[in-house]
Amino acid sequence: MFSPVIPNRSFRPPATNARERLLEAALKLVRTRGFAGTSIDDLCREAGVSKGAFFHHFASKDDLGVKLADYWSSSTAGFFADAPYRAETDALTRIIGYLNLRIALIGGPAESFSCVAGTMVQEGFRSSDTIRAACRDSIIGNAQLFEDDFREAIESRGIDADPASLARHMQAVIQGAFILAKTQDDERAAEAIARESLEHLKRYLTLLFRVEQPS
Repeated sequence: MFSPVIPNRSFRPPATNARERLLEAALKLVRTRGFAGTSIDDLCREAGVSKGAFFHHFASKDDLGVKLADYWSSSTAGFFADAPYRAETDALTRIIGYLNLRIALIGGPAESFSCVAGTMVQEGFRSSDTIRAACRDSIIGNAQLFEDDFREAIESRGIDADPASLARHMQAVIQGAFILAKTQDDERAAEAIARESLEHLKRYLTLLFRVEQPS
C-alpha cells in the first residue's frame, strides 16, 4: 500500500549559466561546510566563475543565501510534485507515500540528503533576518503543501486534529532527522538514524489515523 517510488527525474536540471552554477556550488558547499564556513572565493572556485560574475548576480553573500533558499524550494518542488504518490486518491496514502520517498532518498553522507534551508537557518537565525525569513518560507512553505492532504485525511477518517499543525510536525521530524544524522561518525549510522525518525513518524500517523496494519 505504501511502497516508496522515486520519480524518474533528477532533483534539479543541470546548471546552464553562471548564476545557476553558483547556486549549485552553494548547495554543495553550504551543506558540507556551513554558510559561515563558505566564502565567496570558495563559491567562485567551485562554480568556475569569476568574482565579478558573483557580484553580477548577487549583491552580497547574504543575498546569495536568500536566493539559495528560494532556489532550493523552487528547483526541488517539481521533483516532489511529479512523484507517483501524488496520483493516489487517498490523502493519507499520499502523505505516507511522501515519507516513503523521503526515506528512499536518504543515502550517502548527511550533507547529501539534508536540507540546505535547515542548515542555513540553524546558523543564521539570529545573525541574518533576511536569510531566516527565506529559510522560514522554504521550510514552512514545504509543510503548507501538505495541509490540504492532512485536512482531507482528517475529514475522511473523522480525526480530531489540526491539519496545519500536523503538516508542521511532519516537517519538524524531517528537519530533526537531518540534525541527528549529522551527529553520527559514519554514513551508515547517519542514514540509519534519519530513516528511523521517519519510520517512527509513519507509525505515529498510521496510529493517529487508525490505519490497520497487516498481521
